[in-house]
Amino acid sequence: MSAEKMEKTVTVSNGAVYDEKEDTLSPEDVSEMLAAGTKEVHEKAENTQFVKDFLRGRIRKELFKLGAVALYYTYTAMEEEIERNKDHPHFAPLYFPAELHRNEALARDLEYFYGPDWQSVVSCSPATQHYVDRIHQVGQEDPVLLVSHAYTRYMGDLSGGQVLKKVAQRAMKLPPTGEGLEFYQFDNIHSAKSFKQLYRSRMNELELDMETKKRLVGEAVKAFQFNMEVFEELEEIGKTIQEDVLDAGLPVHGAMGGDINKCPYYAAKTVASGGTAYAGQLVMAVLRHPTGQVLFATWFAALAGFAAWYLM
Repeated sequence: MSAEKMEKTVTVSNGAVYDEKEDTLSPEDVSEMLAAGTKEVHEKAENTQFVKDFLRGRIRKELFKLGAVALYYTYTAMEEEIERNKDHPHFAPLYFPAELHRNEALARDLEYFYGPDWQSVVSCSPATQHYVDRIHQVGQEDPVLLVSHAYTRYMGDLSGGQVLKKVAQRAMKLPPTGEGLEFYQFDNIHSAKSFKQLYRSRMNELELDMETKKRLVGEAVKAFQFNMEVFEELEEIGKTIQEDVLDAGLPVHGAMGGDINKCPYYAAKTVASGGTAYAGQLVMAVLRHPTGQVLFATWFAALAGFAAWYLM
């Protein structure tokens, strides 16, 4: 790539200093191809009922716990394969275990929810096993595709995941000290924005031909599809659980009588993408709802952040 580059340094928690190159991005950069190639499936994942309920703050605690179990098995598999391939030339530049790995944090969350014997209580669901099997297959047979799985999970955790943390903490009245939500806490990343820039820069510097880049996009699409399978499985389980819904959110499209223009998330996404004419619309949409009158400031920042992740 012949674009001009400006270098600066980013220090991560393990004490190493990395040169972060701010590139003039090309449509052929891996990060750009992944963002464009997964846009449609990303929208589908975001519009599953499980995710929409989560974003509105309507959370069944038992389903949240089962979701954490699914994440535990998924990240355990992914991080096992990352460790196996940490020296592989197509993954080594993306190896940030101290900053990114989630397995131990998820284990602490599960201990909080299920008690000290949590490992004898939880099990891997069929949809999660399908996801796990694919991750192991990739790690053992075609390690470059681990880039797609790491990108899909970790970049989302550092962006929209931070919104979900606030929603879950409020809905389930979890301790402000973070118990039960350590998965969302990246103690060794002091600036999520800078780290994501560094990570994308490292991805773009991988020496990959166009055919491999296209395969990475295809694998990232599969990763989103695996996540949707897990969401749909949780939705089916939710139909069998007699449990009060913990509601601490705002209405989304369905609760607005089908009028998407009244949806605060839609308005926030429009504002984040440059449509400032909709800022007033966002305010009015939220303030029509009693809960929104109290939580407006928090939700505007959170939803705008989620939108920024969506558009990355």
